[in-house]
Amino acid sequence: MKEHSDNIREMGGASPLRIKKTRIIAVTSGKGGVGKTNTSVNMALAYARMGKKVVVMDADLGLANVNVILNIIPKWNLYHVIRKQKTMREILLETEYGISIVAGASGFSKIANLANEERLHFIQELATLSNADIIIIDTGAGISINVIDFVAAADDAVVITTPEPTAITDAYSMIKIIAAEVSNLNIGVRLVVNRVHSVAEGKKVADRLIGIAAQFLNIKVDYLGFIYEDPVVPQAVLKQRPFMVLDPRAKASQCLAHIVSRLEKTDIPDEGGLSGFMKKFLKG
Repeated sequence: MKEHSDNIREMGGASPLRIKKTRIIAVTSGKGGVGKTNTSVNMALAYARMGKKVVVMDADLGLANVNVILNIIPKWNLYHVIRKQKTMREILLETEYGISIVAGASGFSKIANLANEERLHFIQELATLSNADIIIIDTGAGISINVIDFVAAADDAVVITTPEPTAITDAYSMIKIIAAEVSNLNIGVRLVVNRVHSVAEGKKVADRLIGIAAQFLNIKVDYLGFIYEDPVVPQAVLKQRPFMVLDPRAKASQCLAHIVSRLEKTDIPDEGGLSGFMKKFLKG
């Protein structure tokens, strides 16, 4: 572990203070199809409109689609970084929307779980993104080793669910794993309820999950807010444009702006930031 610590101090050339200010947000869910990637991308846009320098990392090592939502065909992706064929800076893509993306390794399921050497190399490359204010990690759906490690190392774990019973059950499973895997719970566990038809519906789902988590897991879950079921969302997906760009005044867009505003008011954990993420990810 001393070798790992030395590597962390040496990488990137950035000062600890600069690394510290980068907020790491892992957007996750217990199952696919709940709007996780859409939330990640549009959350990034909301942050960018606040003047933040934002990077969205597609950490779905096998079925990546952040670039699909943005209508971008990347030449290089995380696979090439992990295989030491490209650097993180070389694959970083600037978009027309004022955010940058790191494309995921779509179609390379064999690297869905990283070996120790690959982890260390990934962390060394991640350090080169220390000039970002926000790094949003769009994790893979489901529960793999990598998903757990990305979530456990982040400052904020934003769990996405919908009012569907299966989605709620799977979201609870993810929260349960966070409670078990994060030793000191030095992480903000946040909940977003997507595709609701009313404020009351979102609150009902949130109250249920928050109550069960407090009672059986002894973990505090913060309700960030809800996102309305909105026809602009599927329209945006078909047009491969973020819904916050397609219609900034749509209900879904306003909901996302409110969620990011709430998140921005929360504190980064003492051992958080990019340096904290790197240390925790290596321990994972």
